[in-house]
Amino acid sequence: MTLTTYEAMWFLPFVLPICFYVAFTDMKEMRITNQAVIALAMVFVVIGLIALPFDLYLWRLLSMAIVLVVGIVLNAAGVMGAGDSKFAAAAAPFIAIGDLRLLMALFTATLLAAALTHRAAKYSPLRRLAPNWQSWNQGKKFPMGLALGTTLALYLILGFSHGA
Repeated sequence: MTLTTYEAMWFLPFVLPICFYVAFTDMKEMRITNQAVIALAMVFVVIGLIALPFDLYLWRLLSMAIVLVVGIVLNAAGVMGAGDSKFAAAAAPFIAIGDLRLLMALFTATLLAAALTHRAAKYSPLRRLAPNWQSWNQGKKFPMGLALGTTLALYLILGFSHGA
């Protein structure tokens, strides 16, 4: 892993609750709130100054802008939701560029696990625990915040336990 244990140690306590909140609200309301996205971005803006060398900090901020532009284009094309695009942009600076291959594999596995788990819960008695969640009644739509938030959380946890 390119992400250092030091970076992960600083980011993890602040990012983890936001990731859980994003997964929860996207399942419950089928939306990722702007407040969560802004909070995630602000964690990087503030904590990144402590956790990263300044030149790397600036490059990671640039990654946020690049992912936001790509996300806006994908949202306009109907490929992904606006909240998903904004969350991906806010999450981008937490990712070390050398870990992109690892992140893609982690996201793929997390997306498959999240989709299977969500569908299984939807058609099981577990659904009664949260009967009013909008994600149950969305047809083929899936709350991507569940997979996106979990991926970022798992990436930082892996960085904390196995980072450089």
